[in-house]
Amino acid sequence: MTATQTIADAQRRVAARAFIARRPTLVAAVVCLLSFTAFYLTQRAANVSMLDLDVYRAEGWTVRAGSDLYDMRATYAQLPTTYPPFAALLFIPLTWLDESAARLAVNLVNLGLLVALVHLSLRLIGRPVRLPRAAVTLAVAAVAVWCEPVWTTMRYGQINLLLAVLVLWDLTRRAGHRWAGVGIGIAAGIKLTPALFVVFLAVAGAALGIRRLRRGGPGWNVHLRRAAVAATTFATTVTLALLALPHDSKRFWTEIIFAADRVGHGEDTANQSLRGILARALHTGDPAGWWLIPAAAIVCAGLAVAVAALLAGNRLPYGPAWAAVSCGVTALIVSPISWSHHWVWGVPMVMLVGAEAIRRHDRRWTIGAVAAGVLFYSFALWMVPHGDGTRHELNQSVGEMALSAVYPVAGAVFLAVAGVVTAFAWRRRPPVRTAPRSQPAYAGR
Repeated sequence: MTATQTIADAQRRVAARAFIARRPTLVAAVVCLLSFTAFYLTQRAANVSMLDLDVYRAEGWTVRAGSDLYDMRATYAQLPTTYPPFAALLFIPLTWLDESAARLAVNLVNLGLLVALVHLSLRLIGRPVRLPRAAVTLAVAAVAVWCEPVWTTMRYGQINLLLAVLVLWDLTRRAGHRWAGVGIGIAAGIKLTPALFVVFLAVAGAALGIRRLRRGGPGWNVHLRRAAVAATTFATTVTLALLALPHDSKRFWTEIIFAADRVGHGEDTANQSLRGILARALHTGDPAGWWLIPAAAIVCAGLAVAVAALLAGNRLPYGPAWAAVSCGVTALIVSPISWSHHWVWGVPMVMLVGAEAIRRHDRRWTIGAVAAGVLFYSFALWMVPHGDGTRHELNQSVGEMALSAVYPVAGAVFLAVAGVVTAFAWRRRPPVRTAPRSQPAYAGR
């Protein structure tokens, strides 16, 4: 290579860096579009089944036909309905499209929801780097689409991204907004797991209210208001379903809600919850009701961490994010069934740890962020024998059990770190300043 060529190459690199610096959002948008296109083509090449989308469409058709929702079986796998009947009402529009159109629409919506999830996570965290938020959002989404929970959500045509976005949409709305809480209520009406956020807000509001009453102030506050709106919205979804589907509603709330194994074997590798870990450790499909004891302890600990993080105020940077992710992770760990694709909360989790690494300039936090990212991109849980109807998981070795527990263990580690970070924050005197503009109104006390 001649000196002239070397100089020309250096000039091109400088020009490229200058262009990126001047147009970061445009560059990020192009990268995101290319990544999403490659992702979609890769899933098409892998011939993904989108089984759950087919179940959702079958639920919509069952409602339209007036048949028994919880006797329905769909696809070659004979999958049943497991969500509350309100969800089936929302699935009716999927029946207005043919199969190929429905698949394309759901893929496009899910990709849009992933961008929304990253955007809302950044609103909750703030701006950890000096780049336009749109550029950071698109760049992170371009990478996040390839993690296992998102890949599997798209593979099955699942609704996990929608639920997470509904929750974060609520938690990033300004304090006192009249509709703040509606998203959480709708999410709980579609699937019960997000209902833990209602409890979280109620406990946080009660704690703040008691503290204010002791100081002679009003006990009613934005957290109690959000909890009340969310609970009212959830009750509305139940009432609407009861009016539209009285038989199915009665059956769900008196029978189906207690049938944890209805959705699949508890010991399945895909079940990334405490109950799944215990089922595999005890070599049984049903670890019996005593698993509820450690689950209750985790709920109490997780809620305590989330509430303390929320109420820490300016003592704890990214406090609302620590609170929201802690509650989401807790719900996943204690749910009887948390399939791997439910762990899309891993996206804001990794983003939060990464933001802390940037803020602290600490190598340990950087290692933690990289480790968490590698974990969710590794597909490690699928490295053990699974599937084909032989129930391999009932005879796992210790090493296979460890690989089959990666998400709940990572969630437990996150909760422990969140607890330590929050505890140290409460020991500090809060700085005399208002919350930074980059933090959401939800951070307001």
